Amino acid sequence: MYKKTIINAIPNRPYPNPNRNPIRFLRLLRRLRRLRYRRPHILAAGLLHSLTLPLRFSLSPVMSAIKHPFQLTSSSSRLCSLRASLLTLAVLTFLSLTYLSFTSLHSSASSSPSQLPVKLGGIEDAADDEISDVYHSPEVFRLNYAEMERKFKVYIYPDGDPNTFYQTPRKLTGKYASEGYFFQNIRESRFRTEDPDQAHLFFIPISCHKMRGKGTSYENMTIIVQNYVESLMSKYPYWNRTLGADHFFVTCHDVGVRASEGLPFLIKNAIRVVCSPSYDVGFIPHKDVALPQVLQPFALPAGGNDTENRTTLGFWAGHRNSKIRVILARVWENDTELDISNNRINRATGHLVYQKRFYRTKFCICPGGSQVNSARIADSIHYGCVPVILSDYYDLPFNDIIDWKKFSVIVKERDVYQLKQILKDISDMEFIKLHKNLVQVQKHFQWNSPPIKYDAFHMVMYDLWLRHHVIKY
Repeated sequence: MYKKTIINAIPNRPYPNPNRNPIRFLRLLRRLRRLRYRRPHILAAGLLHSLTLPLRFSLSPVMSAIKHPFQLTSSSSRLCSLRASLLTLAVLTFLSLTYLSFTSLHSSASSSPSQLPVKLGGIEDAADDEISDVYHSPEVFRLNYAEMERKFKVYIYPDGDPNTFYQTPRKLTGKYASEGYFFQNIRESRFRTEDPDQAHLFFIPISCHKMRGKGTSYENMTIIVQNYVESLMSKYPYWNRTLGADHFFVTCHDVGVRASEGLPFLIKNAIRVVCSPSYDVGFIPHKDVALPQVLQPFALPAGGNDTENRTTLGFWAGHRNSKIRVILARVWENDTELDISNNRINRATGHLVYQKRFYRTKFCICPGGSQVNSARIADSIHYGCVPVILSDYYDLPFNDIIDWKKFSVIVKERDVYQLKQILKDISDMEFIKLHKNLVQVQKHFQWNSPPIKYDAFHMVMYDLWLRHHVIKY
């Protein structure tokens, strides 16, 4: 069949001379060009024939002169066309090579999407794993995340009575629910291993939030944590192997900072996964991990793609339990464009009035409370309101993974007096871009049970996976 196709494509009759019959010659080239989608080898054969045509006709006068030396007079006129024929050959060769180069580039470009998942760590469904430029290094994140899912292992110390302060969380609701979700998810996840020799990190499963719920005093918390960690050090060899560098503990309640004060080496060496990542309480960004404080379950669905409904410039309502909140309420409480309340919205005013305000607002002010962190940041992200971070010395959750400047506004506390003008200077196009990126990161600030890909639990695990690479022993 291939032979028949070639014969049909290149007729077995005298080849057209491009100098004498250019129309017939171009028809042959067009016929060959139509074959490029059918049989690539036929196209190559046709191009080879077409390239040799000018050479054959150019050399024919010379061959004739050699065979018939006494007819040079009649052949000399034909030799005059040799230069033009060679020029034609050069032009055709250039055009053919250019065409083949473009064809090669097109074929390699069209085949690259199918090879992409293999290059990026074996992720099969690229549509489900869309990585936007909201990340500092999108491709690095994709590669490392896939490697984490395949390899990361964590050993949970089995010691401690689950009915007291160990192993199990207090609850999965409230503003400290992040600690509870992590405790539950790590036990049920693929990352857990029963073999400590296979573990990359070791989890110290003590819940400070649970201590607080049982009414334990701060002094007793410190003693409990100290006795528990020292018992692990004496019973197992793993702490002394790295002086605790490959160990971590999780606490969302601010009492976790105070409860660990009795063990300076725990704070200095181990990885602290905390909801209060303030630099003035010893948080070390390259070692510790900022745990997002998420108030779940959310009362209303996630917001997004609704910028036309957001007519209020800025919104905040809450307790004045910090210096920056007192200043915010005093300066902007009576402003007509900023919706600022100096207290929490009373539930008696209506059902979910506070949450519904997020849907109507472009920017949600998130001032630090008694600690630098605030559950209001995750609320703003969930409801599609661009958060305005008004808190100094705050290492934001996943700050080394995602670029917060692409979906939030970060304002120093000293600039609270210019807050309104800062927000008004943001153009509509800039706001739309911030809002679009905000929708992209909503999945990272959502806890699930069981956990799902890219949610808050997996992002915390990814941060831990990055930390374990710097541990050498």
